[in-house]
Amino acid sequence: MESMHRLVILLAAFAALLAPTAATAAEPTVSVEATVERAVPNDAARIHFTVSKERPGRAAALRIVAVRLGAVIAAAQSTPGVGPGDVTTGSISVRRVKRGKRPVYRASESVTVITHDPNAAGDLVAAGVAAGATSTRGPTFFVGNREAAYNAALVEAFTQAKTKAELLAAAAGATLGPAITIAESGNVVSLAAPVNAVEPASDKAPSPPVKPGKSTVTATVAATFALQ
Repeated sequence: MESMHRLVILLAAFAALLAPTAATAAEPTVSVEATVERAVPNDAARIHFTVSKERPGRAAALRIVAVRLGAVIAAAQSTPGVGPGDVTTGSISVRRVKRGKRPVYRASESVTVITHDPNAAGDLVAAGVAAGATSTRGPTFFVGNREAAYNAALVEAFTQAKTKAELLAAAAGATLGPAITIAESGNVVSLAAPVNAVEPASDKAPSPPVKPGKSTVTATVAATFALQ
């Protein structure tokens, strides 16, 4: 009799544990997904400059490259749209090459410049070339504040998802409750292709025409809402 009583108590406790789970599983919900794709104007551009020079000695080659690259940096920093933290120097190389029967040393150094005035990227290229850059690559246009652009699309995607859920809830004769789960994904892709590296034809070349274009911002939100 005592063992039977214990069995009854265990079954009652087990049923009590299962009751909330069953109630939760039976709770009505609606799951929706929405994707937003926005074209955002590119508001920044990236340009790479390289200075290369050949001299009979390593030190001489490095010295003239340093002077010329300093001039390129100064020209870039004086161009509207380029801030104090928008100039980054790259790798430095010195290698021995042959020119006829005499070996010489070729020194190179690069610098990357970001301008927040993409329409003036052509002026920046012209300024760098005039200052002594022997080759350029770019401009590559992009959205400067990718996070802000993505967050704006993300909020819009959630709003669309919630609107879908409200329509479905109304069609089912229910009222939309709070969001239970929310998942997001997306990216920012530039639509403007970068220009290939070019060797400047003249130190007095005019500013090349540029078109910053736009980037595509995509955000997807999948959400599950309670139905009341």
